[in-house]
Amino acid sequence: MSSREGHLVELVDETGEAHGETTVAAAHQPPGQLHRAFSVLLVDPDGQVLLQRRAPVKTRFPLRWANSCCGHPRPGESLAEAANRRLREELGAGPVELTEVGVYVYYAEDPATGRVEFEYDHVLRGDFLPSAPLLPDPGEVAELRWADPTALEADLDRDPRSYAPWLGGVVNRLLRPSGSTPGTPGLAVAPPGSADDAAERSGGR
Repeated sequence: MSSREGHLVELVDETGEAHGETTVAAAHQPPGQLHRAFSVLLVDPDGQVLLQRRAPVKTRFPLRWANSCCGHPRPGESLAEAANRRLREELGAGPVELTEVGVYVYYAEDPATGRVEFEYDHVLRGDFLPSAPLLPDPGEVAELRWADPTALEADLDRDPRSYAPWLGGVVNRLLRPSGSTPGTPGLAVAPPGSADDAAERSGGR
């Protein structure tokens, strides 16, 4: 997991326009550098979403519940390639056909690790059958569970410290794709080949 801290990410402005690159580690050091990211929500036929509890060794927001999979496309890598790569690495899943339902910029400071999230986050939805095989990497994922997104949104308000600070914005984009700004909702992304609460400010809720 720590080897990915040296991977390159794409620096962007608040419109999503790329203007450079840096390492994962550097992008997440205070005060943070705005960079491109993605958040995947896998959705079953009943509308339940797959959540993962982040492993204790994560450098940002460990042991918080988050969406199915997160990550950063490398410079020049498509969202489809990057998201399916991380679905495979984190969950042993995929490839999955994904649809972009929104984009939002958020900022959050992790009081436990001192790292910063400052991300231009593409929210991607993928249909997934609960019976499909999953083989989560214990270095990435502590637990998995399915949740109703409307009930989850209410629980985020009741107990925000149990969740990663970006999850509220991700669920918001899933439930209200037409209200997504900036970004282009409904953009199809095909799979390749087919705590101090005040410090956890999320622009997506």
